[in-house]
Amino acid sequence: MARHPRWVRAFLSDADLEAVGAAIASAEAATSAEVRVHLDASCPGDAMTRAVEVFERLGMQRTAERHGVLIYVSIEDHKLAVIGDRGIDERVGQAYWERLVETALGHFRQARAREGLVHAVGEVGSALRRHFPRRPDDVNELPDQVSIEPS
Repeated sequence: MARHPRWVRAFLSDADLEAVGAAIASAEAATSAEVRVHLDASCPGDAMTRAVEVFERLGMQRTAERHGVLIYVSIEDHKLAVIGDRGIDERVGQAYWERLVETALGHFRQARAREGLVHAVGEVGSALRRHFPRRPDDVNELPDQVSIEPS
């Protein structure tokens, strides 16, 4: 595994990153939707604005069904945003995203980043499974590993 920047290693170990990737693969096994987790060192502005930029840069809006979800984390600023493509956002609503963010941040405040991200991915997977069950012809359109902003 590639050596990650210090700011990543201070937040998640290699084993933690692998566990989050495994949680993404597990969540996607029961849904046709796509989930990504992205880590950024810092976010000088609004986390949701930055999450939209990252969502588009990662090509998440180009999934076949338009049902990708990005969990964006700005480590040094302690910011988190979750964004779903239009197909998902219409079904789960803003209150769902807000509860998810608050729960994950609660884990982060207790220095349990791995648990917070695995829990958030699992929760998203459960919601996606209800609204977008996996089809026999489904393909994994996006990588499952955590994406990390280049330093």
